[in-house]
Amino acid sequence: MSLKRRDPAELWSRRLKRRKKIKNTRRMIRILLGTMVAGCFAVLFLMPIILTITNSFMSSSEIAANYGQVFATTDSGGKVFISSKVNLKFIPDMVSFSQYITVLFKSPEYLFKFWNSVILVVPIVIFQLLVAAGASYGFARYRGRLKGIIFFVYIILMLMPYQVTLVPNYLVSEWLNILDTRWAIWLPGIFSPFAVFLLTKYMRRIPESVMEAAQIDGAGEWQIFKSICMLLCKGSLCSVAILIFIDYWNMVEQPLILLSDSNKHPLSVFLSKINSGEIGLAFAVATIYMVPPILVFLYGEDYLVEGITYQGGIKG
Repeated sequence: MSLKRRDPAELWSRRLKRRKKIKNTRRMIRILLGTMVAGCFAVLFLMPIILTITNSFMSSSEIAANYGQVFATTDSGGKVFISSKVNLKFIPDMVSFSQYITVLFKSPEYLFKFWNSVILVVPIVIFQLLVAAGASYGFARYRGRLKGIIFFVYIILMLMPYQVTLVPNYLVSEWLNILDTRWAIWLPGIFSPFAVFLLTKYMRRIPESVMEAAQIDGAGEWQIFKSICMLLCKGSLCSVAILIFIDYWNMVEQPLILLSDSNKHPLSVFLSKINSGEIGLAFAVATIYMVPPILVFLYGEDYLVEGITYQGGIKG
């Protein structure tokens, strides 16, 4: 009895199908594992935000019951940390708007501190972009040894932690007689090297041929700066503005050191000293304080991605 001989082409086709099936299965497993890991990280990152928002709808008595063992009241009325154990609750027993009513209507000091944050941050964002745009154009448009040295100094200053420059800023502010005024916060922020460094990198990606063609057509430096560099770097400007806003919206050390008057402190200082403030209102205050950065990010998300991925040149 003779065995039927299989066609080699058919055997090879079956092997290819089997290998393809195994490859697709492994690919699906990798995608599934990657999705699960990313989901776990997303939950971990979002958990504090969700906890803050849900706890903002709890009453003061419920917050005291959940976190009373973490913070205790001293004889002077302050709060001190006494335990690391806490009863975390994501769902309030009964939804209450008492925190928001107290923050928005009964305690205007929190709104004053919120507007202090706006008054401190918005001028820094606007004028830092103006200063950085002009300086970045100079660094990107004209090269030279002196400009290279100055730009290297910018990089060194940018890499330094702000705590290192706090003492020089304090001494300069005292010498200029602007200590304990908002100018002590504004001036270091306006002339920060962060935006100059980023915008210079963006502008250097613009092809030289574009600027040379504009010069041949009779455009001056101001026209090249306004109509070419600023237009092509619009997404970059928006992305830098978002980063500056988020950075200075969360500042704590600068107001504490340079502003002795607590009435001029931003709301971020209150949140940093939560153990000595009103624990029952902290969640509502934190939720309100999160709204502007979230709105700014959602509004400028496309610009942020465009600024990060921008490679220079003209579209179309």
